[in-house]
Formats: sequence, C-alpha cells, structure tokens
Amino acid sequence: MPTESGEIELSEAELRGITGYAADCARRSLSIFERSLPADTRPRDAIESADTFAGGGRRTGALRQSAWAAYKAAGEAGSPAAADAARAASHAAAAAYLHPRASAHQVKHILGAAAHAARAEELASGEAGRAAADTLAWARLNAPTAVTAVLGRLPAAPAGGGRVGEFIRELDAALRVRPQ
Repeated sequence: MPTESGEIELSEAELRGITGYAADCARRSLSIFERSLPADTRPRDAIESADTFAGGGRRTGALRQSAWAAYKAAGEAGSPAAADAARAASHAAAAAYLHPRASAHQVKHILGAAAHAARAEELASGEAGRAAADTLAWARLNAPTAVTAVLGRLPAAPAGGGRVGEFIRELDAALRVRPQ
C-alpha cells in the first residue's frame, strides 16, 4: 500500500473521470437540498460546473468558486440532510482540484461527494444504514477506472470524520479490492 510521501501520477483524463464520478454521486442527493431551498441553485451549479470540466471544459476560477458556493449553501441549509447534499455538490466541483500528493487526505477529495450523498440519503430517509447502503453500493458499482486507479496510488482513507468518514473508509476499502 502506498505511503504518505511524495507525489503521485495524476493525468488530466483521470482528473476528469474522478470529477465526473463525483458529480454523478452528488446528483443522487441534489433533490434533498432542492426540496429544502428550491430557489438556491448553488449546489446544482457546482454539479453542472463539475460536469463541464469532466466533459472537457477548462479548470477555471468559476469552477472553484462554484465549489465554495455550494459549501456555503450547506451552512444555510434547512436540515442536516440538505446540508450533506450541498456538501456532496461542493466536493464534486472541488474534485477537479485533486492534488497529486500521496496523502490519505486526497482520498476524501475523491470519495467525499459519494460519502456526503450517502449521508444525505440516510438522514432524509430516517433509516440508518439502508439508504446509505444503497447509495454506497451505487457509488461502488459505478466508479470508473480512474477512481480505482488513483486510489491505488494513495494511502488508505484517514480515520475520523464521523459518519461521513465511515462511509469514505467503507467505500475506499471496497474500491481497492474491486477488479479493474
């Protein structure tokens, strides 16, 4: 397993694949936020910006700003579930800025959208476990090769982070043993 030293190889194609995956994960919980604050488009804008980059667009200041705007929307959300849905969108746009560092922290950037979407689904459903398990299963089954390839160059997900951290570690462990 890789250790926390130096840098990793990270191609633009991998960065785009990871960002597209993060956008797809975040999109699964977007309606939770939009039911809470229907006029607030910041999380949707962040997902759309991530999609644009994943589809070949440039990595711009506007993309980074959309990530921060979705993060701010999480702080203004009407419920914990809506806040996690906005955080998922923020992680989707921020995935375009993954660093080529051999750091466990980078795993959170790759899988944060999926983990926050799972937490949003769990909180919205009121059923601990089941909704999150469905979202994490979807994330595991739909992860592109770029995700598993880059995870394989990084140390395992770090400890901590509460329930979202648990989801990140669970998904990280599952994706590392998935055949490519």
